[in-house]
Amino acid sequence: MPELPEVETVRRDLVKHLLGARFSKIEIINFKNVAPEATFLAKYLKGKSIVDVRRRGKLLIIDLDVPEKHLLFHLKMTGQLIYLADNFMTAGGHSLSDASLAASVGGELPNKFTRAHFIFDNGDSLFFNDLRKFGYIKLTDGPELEKICRENYGPEPLAKDFNVDYLKNIFTGRLAPVKAILLNQKLIAGLGNIYVDEALFSAGIDPGRLARSLRLEEIKSLHAAVVYIIKKAIKARGTTFRNFVDARGKKGNFIDYLQVYGRHQQACQRCGRPIQKKKIAGRGTHYCQYCQK
Repeated sequence: MPELPEVETVRRDLVKHLLGARFSKIEIINFKNVAPEATFLAKYLKGKSIVDVRRRGKLLIIDLDVPEKHLLFHLKMTGQLIYLADNFMTAGGHSLSDASLAASVGGELPNKFTRAHFIFDNGDSLFFNDLRKFGYIKLTDGPELEKICRENYGPEPLAKDFNVDYLKNIFTGRLAPVKAILLNQKLIAGLGNIYVDEALFSAGIDPGRLARSLRLEEIKSLHAAVVYIIKKAIKARGTTFRNFVDARGKKGNFIDYLQVYGRHQQACQRCGRPIQKKKIAGRGTHYCQYCQK
């Protein structure tokens, strides 16, 4: 699943093409996770323009030129957003192949993975593809969007309210593993398996430790590690794993900096012993049992 750095990369790239774009035709193709009903959505969007592309956690938010109206996209595990013009194509999300950009989106568009096709008045198109159909599209108004964000997303790692005191408060008294707390989107928005594993390794903390057991100095180290890792990953345009392709058709290169994630049985770059893998909070977790306590 794309995490905050990958979704932010998609947002930054797509905003260059989508600002001012006016919907001309909308085709919902065998897409179950769309709200409201597909026919209404297609009729409503026709003639509307895009004024901004934002993000909250892993959620992409398209602001329309109608006050308090927003189109939401969530890529979930296998979603893709592909912008297609006469002479170029840009894609972001889960890639189906590393053979070529065309192969990464499943071939000529629309294809069997296409769930929705948005056509703009300049002839360009935006496709929403989703292999496993977990992603969703939702038209919402301002109050509903505010409620969605308030109830489902905690502060983001680079926000001012994500600080040492906040981290300390959400760990206090909790019996869950520290990794489970970091993955909880209602507590911290945007972190996923890759960056949680990397941050915990950087801070020297065992991902299975009970959250309440962390000392203040460890919490400070973890906070600094999360902020550092996310900043570095955004700068690197995300992590290439399962062939993630950004909105310029280029792979993120944070994979070059991974210390533990995806390195099961490879030598730890600190102590030289094999990286271990086990399930924590239902997720495959990579760590060094000697460097993380």
